Amino acid sequence: MANYVEKAGLKVDAQLVDFVEKEALAPTTVSATQFWTGLAGLVAEFMPRNRALLAIRDKLQSQIDDWHRANGPVAANPAGYERFLRDIGYLVPEPADFTIATTGLDPEISTLCGPQLVVPVSNARYALNAANARWGSLYDALYGTDAVPRDGDLAPGKGFNPKRGAAVVVAAAAFLDEAFPLAKGSHKDVTAYVVAEMAGRAALAIDTTSGPTTLKHHSQFVGYARDGQVAKILLQHHGLHAELVLDPSSPIGATHAAGLSDVVLESALTTIQDCEDSVAAVDAEDKVGVYRNWLGLMNGTLVETFDKGGKTLTRRLNADRTYKGIKGETLTLKGRALLLVRNVGHLMTNKAVLDAQGTPIGEGLLDAAVTVLCALSDKVNSTTGAIYVVKPKMHGPDEVAFACEIFGAVEKMLGIAPLSVKIGIMDEERRTSANLKAAIHAARERVFFINTGFLDRTGDEIHTSMEAGPVLRKDDVKTERWIQAYEDRNVLIGLACGLSGKAQIGKGMWARPDDMAAMLKAKIGHPNAGANTAWVPSPTAATLHALHYHEVDVFEAQKRRHNQPTPGLGELFSMPVLDARKLSREEIVREVENNAQGILGYVVRWVDQGVGCSKVPDINNVGLMEDRATCRISSQAIANWLHHGLVTRAEVEEIFARMAVVVDGQNAGDPLYQPMAGNPSSIAYQAALALAVDGVNQPSGYTEPLLHAAREKVKAL
Repeated sequence: MANYVEKAGLKVDAQLVDFVEKEALAPTTVSATQFWTGLAGLVAEFMPRNRALLAIRDKLQSQIDDWHRANGPVAANPAGYERFLRDIGYLVPEPADFTIATTGLDPEISTLCGPQLVVPVSNARYALNAANARWGSLYDALYGTDAVPRDGDLAPGKGFNPKRGAAVVVAAAAFLDEAFPLAKGSHKDVTAYVVAEMAGRAALAIDTTSGPTTLKHHSQFVGYARDGQVAKILLQHHGLHAELVLDPSSPIGATHAAGLSDVVLESALTTIQDCEDSVAAVDAEDKVGVYRNWLGLMNGTLVETFDKGGKTLTRRLNADRTYKGIKGETLTLKGRALLLVRNVGHLMTNKAVLDAQGTPIGEGLLDAAVTVLCALSDKVNSTTGAIYVVKPKMHGPDEVAFACEIFGAVEKMLGIAPLSVKIGIMDEERRTSANLKAAIHAARERVFFINTGFLDRTGDEIHTSMEAGPVLRKDDVKTERWIQAYEDRNVLIGLACGLSGKAQIGKGMWARPDDMAAMLKAKIGHPNAGANTAWVPSPTAATLHALHYHEVDVFEAQKRRHNQPTPGLGELFSMPVLDARKLSREEIVREVENNAQGILGYVVRWVDQGVGCSKVPDINNVGLMEDRATCRISSQAIANWLHHGLVTRAEVEEIFARMAVVVDGQNAGDPLYQPMAGNPSSIAYQAALALAVDGVNQPSGYTEPLLHAAREKVKAL
């Protein structure tokens, strides 16, 4: 049972009080009285309005349900549907043309383009790895993944495979030829890279098997360094750096004519340290763990020690990288990704703090106060003093404006300059997508990014149109034109609002972390679409995705797209319903099995172990990154088919029981795993089943209420 301490009329869990007063406040000039009085003021001012906004969500959903019951799917009367949405206030008047006015942003946000990582900040090891993913070994990324084929002579094997290593060197040379071409010849034929210093300037001389040459574009050579026998040559292209590591004494360098032992790429320019979808934080203990790690990232003190392969390893934040510039000046580059923090949305509450009536306060409100407080200790992150907060699951411009008001109140409460807190708008809910220009306008002085989130967006599409008819199968939804309209509208509206060169336009996650060859083929579409950044699931994936930002000049892509016509709302609302007669019984069962297996595999780790994001084997044993957004799709898909009679509750229960056996088998090697099959007392199993059979009744189709309740039960045992 929680031990509460009264603070300014609030009841605050003692664990949170200790963290705030002994750790978060200590490096600042903010007093404990100032903080708790300020938090109480936030609760009094914003919680009634928060509840009112959630009530509007429910009212609009009820009205949309009634429209579909009376009219059928949108396709039956698209013009009437749009008029109806305007009449009820779901669609708001679009503002006149404007340009965002956000200032004080770091170059990683405004002028540089590259991969973005998302990581649960609750896991210190992962959080540090992601923060340090600013730089990554291209050789390691190619050797360790299927980006280089793994069959025949190129199979990795138990030890180092020289033939695979040679293929990696060839692939890296092909990248260098594309991004940093020579005046003549190829990097694969280089026998020496030599920095020559003359008249106070440095130049890069290159020898090849065909004779001496230089870089085709001399300005790409920007610096160099030497550490003993190891020399480093720093190149730059599209604002991104690449480091040629020359170490002829190393096992790899010894096999290369020029001693090239690695190519290190500037990779994850930004990382979202996540308090939301990838985190299972249900009480004060969990929230303090999240906040403590965020504080440690801000002040540079976070350290994690762990065992790997029988060795004890320690992770801490990387130092900056220092080179000598071509004019002899000291050139310092960041050693870490610029860190953003994702707060919780407006829906959930948390028992870490109770109001005067004993009601849990909004978790997003608590996140705003504490994560911004922790960011006041920033010693290693933003060079401008900006605090970057990503705000998810906002429904429409009124909720965006509400979040901005909260940040303004937090700034005043903590005594920091107005507009210090920047907001990232996640375009992942249907009402925000449909009113995106108005949503950006509401945050025009704070917005630092917009992005698309296909997963939550699809879950919300299913729930919003629940009464329209049976939803398509998951794989079929991905090919529907509403998805492309959604992605295009996000970029084109963002460009029209002046985000190019000022703020990020982002794209969503690659969900198959073991399938890097496919990622290299597919994800180049994101920079080509004009997106400054896109999410990747690992530091290795960030290094490989960085190749795309050398291949594509994003700002040129944005210029190309700037005057393209924006898809209309008719296209955005165009997802059709399924003609169930075209599916066999076997196809229906297989789809429900696939969804049920994914739900069970994710929920059992969330509920029993508090793991908010993990690689979960699907029904075909393909590892997929799962978080609450993917679970939202699967649960809403089953709920929809159950609601429309494609399956019965008895059939769903039978399928879940069978899939529990499959998931148990997939997790047999985990000593912490609690089997679900044949275990009626499994809280995780009950929660997973409830997400499907009671999915219609979940607010906006979110999974959080049921997951939090189940996790609280497990922690209370």
